[in-house]
Amino acid sequence: MLETQRPFRNRGFYVRMRFLHSTRYSRNLEKSFCYRFSRWILWFSVSLYFLSSFLVTRNKPTTSVSRTIVSPSKKYHSLIEEPSHNSTVMKISSGFFKGLKVFVYDLPSKYNTDWLSNERCSRHLFASEVAIHRALISGDVRTLDPWEADFFFVPVYVSCNFSTVNGFPAIGHARSLISSAIKHVSSQFPFWNRSLGSDHVFVASHDFGSCFHTLEDVAMADGVPEFLKKSILLQTFGVKYKHPCQQVDNIVIPPYVPPESVRRTLGQSPLTAGRDVFAYFRGKMEVHPKNVSGRFYSKRVRTLIWRKYGNDRRFYLRRHRFTGFQSEILRSKFCLCPLGWAPWSPRLVESVALGCVPVIIADGIRLPFPSAVPWAEISLTVAENDVGNLGRVLEHVAATNLTRIQTKLWEADVRKALLFNDPMLPGDATWHVLVALSERLYRSHKSKQ
Repeated sequence: MLETQRPFRNRGFYVRMRFLHSTRYSRNLEKSFCYRFSRWILWFSVSLYFLSSFLVTRNKPTTSVSRTIVSPSKKYHSLIEEPSHNSTVMKISSGFFKGLKVFVYDLPSKYNTDWLSNERCSRHLFASEVAIHRALISGDVRTLDPWEADFFFVPVYVSCNFSTVNGFPAIGHARSLISSAIKHVSSQFPFWNRSLGSDHVFVASHDFGSCFHTLEDVAMADGVPEFLKKSILLQTFGVKYKHPCQQVDNIVIPPYVPPESVRRTLGQSPLTAGRDVFAYFRGKMEVHPKNVSGRFYSKRVRTLIWRKYGNDRRFYLRRHRFTGFQSEILRSKFCLCPLGWAPWSPRLVESVALGCVPVIIADGIRLPFPSAVPWAEISLTVAENDVGNLGRVLEHVAATNLTRIQTKLWEADVRKALLFNDPMLPGDATWHVLVALSERLYRSHKSKQ
């Protein structure tokens, strides 16, 4: 019995050792297999990455624009020199503009910066084309990657070609200059052809905006150029009735008034100081209106004002220029803003900025940024054919609710909304242009993808 048990024990010991030995062996095999499998997975992943990168690059549409960031050229240095302001002032919440991104074309200098050799180009009443360009270049909504842009700004200065005869801006070249700029961007970039210009933005800051003519009858006959009819126009011209010069998606903007001149004038006297001038106007008032192409300047409204109130002691009316005119506005309670060739006038901005109640005499005019500027609460509107009753209207307002109007008018946000600052400030005119563009994001190519 004892001898028969030993083999059993030895056999059991032998079997147990073989079992342990084969377990260790299988674990080594398993470890070796996992190592080789992981190496194979790593090799496959790297190969797949490089193959996909190659295919994406190869199949990308051939254009003159890559998806790399576009850097501004040297010609922009005069526009984007290091700012002296605190950079945190420029930081604007992208959420406020609904994530809006604007690409600014870097055009050859003949389209814009060459014109800045004349100092008037960036300071006259049509200079919003320069101011908006400058503000966008230094603004938060600008993108250097055109592929992520919602809108494309085309910076063409068409109002800086001043006549050597009378000094006024001559805009006879405007159509050809803009057409040339469009040919340039459409040959260098794919974005104009992609949308036929529907996501491109231009400034038309002169008399009849996108019709590019100073006389209304000629402007109406010419209409908006075909190459702009799908684009977005920022223009000073706007009326509430059907008109050929606004048969395009347009945003009404204020005429340009240098903000530094306003600040300088307000430094002389506060808005709330005494105003000893009852009604004020300085500007062109023809005694004998001249017929130009079948039309009279200001539709004779200014002539009627001069004839009716030229000798009225309540009215301070002057027909000649005066460099210190802003100080006169600052002293006045009511500032007349009659139409000229076009309905709008820089006096609208100057009056509001300097706290003088604007008296708008331009039937059917559309005013800039109505969601930000409560025009009905800060101004008066008098019909063109009711100019004869102007004195009585102003006397009635002065005796009833002038104080209430002035209180609203003198709010800082109202004044800021009509001034173009460089750099852009929250709530200023360029800011409200961007607000208006953010409401048109449905036109963006990105929204259709």
